[in-house]
Amino acid sequence: MQMEITASMVKELRERSGAGMMDCKKALLETGGDSEKAIIVLREKGLAAAAKRSGRETTEGLIDSYIHMGGRIGVLIEVNCETDFVAKNAQFQALVHDLAMQVAASRPLYVSREQVPDDVVQREREIYRTQAINEGKPEKFADKIVDGRMTKFYQEVCLLDQPFIRDPEKSVADLIAEHIGVIGENISVRRFVRFERGESL
Repeated sequence: MQMEITASMVKELRERSGAGMMDCKKALLETGGDSEKAIIVLREKGLAAAAKRSGRETTEGLIDSYIHMGGRIGVLIEVNCETDFVAKNAQFQALVHDLAMQVAASRPLYVSREQVPDDVVQREREIYRTQAINEGKPEKFADKIVDGRMTKFYQEVCLLDQPFIRDPEKSVADLIAEHIGVIGENISVRRFVRFERGESL
């Protein structure tokens, strides 16, 4: 009988290793829930090193573009790494292009949760709280319901929180963490802009 892998086990391993949620879950399944062995598995796959690199400065990188649907949608994105050598690496360039396609397809408004203005967060929380109460949910559960709906909100508007279009089982943040582990440098999305023909006219 297979051991049940709980969310708290995955969370703890993620905090210790810096690897993505799905990678942590797979490693725990592979090792029967043994977190020490799971860390070895992640290290062997090059995924556990991402957290250690997350503080390193990223001043090199690449600006890439993606044009979709006969010129209907266009994206410019800047993704940074630590060295010019990695900026020229085919795997890094493929990641940047995938991220540009992600922006085209999923319409994020911000790179990360930290970029969402406080007034937007407050407005969304108030709307979700009112919805919960209007749906007849007890007020004592309203905050948990609001937190759950805020998670979905961030998955819609924040690039790093979005499910990756090529593999929705992982988030964009998980995808970047995997590449950090494999490439061996910190990688960060600095900014992007998305154009859609005729919008806001």
